Amino acid sequence: MEESSKSYVKPSTTLPTEEFTETEMLLHWNKYAERLGSKGLKIMESLLLINDPTLNGTVITLELPNEGSKLDFEGQIHGLLGHLKGHLHNHDITIEVVVNETIESKRSFNDQDRYNRLLEINPNIELLRSTFGLDLHT
Repeated sequence: MEESSKSYVKPSTTLPTEEFTETEMLLHWNKYAERLGSKGLKIMESLLLINDPTLNGTVITLELPNEGSKLDFEGQIHGLLGHLKGHLHNHDITIEVVVNETIESKRSFNDQDRYNRLLEINPNIELLRSTFGLDLHT
């Protein structure tokens, strides 16, 4: 009776360890981030998408801009690992987080930069600005 009450633990030697490419990893990484965003977990989504992780064997390296981001990321890392291990069929995957405080932000900082970016997206912004006499320097 005691033997039947023990739970069965799957031996780790039978877990899959299939090869995968960096492209496949990025595909599932981005799908997971998108899924988190749709659930309302925008901070974790932005941490996953802050830059593309790199792959070295089964070690995935992600650069984050500061220690706070690293702590937030590490608090949610188990769900990501489970997703990647299941979809890539490799249970040897590990994630390494590197803090690089010199990562340059890709955001515009002043009004002219923001305007130029909007103009790239939609050239009709110039028509709107000239029609209503809008000025950036007010």
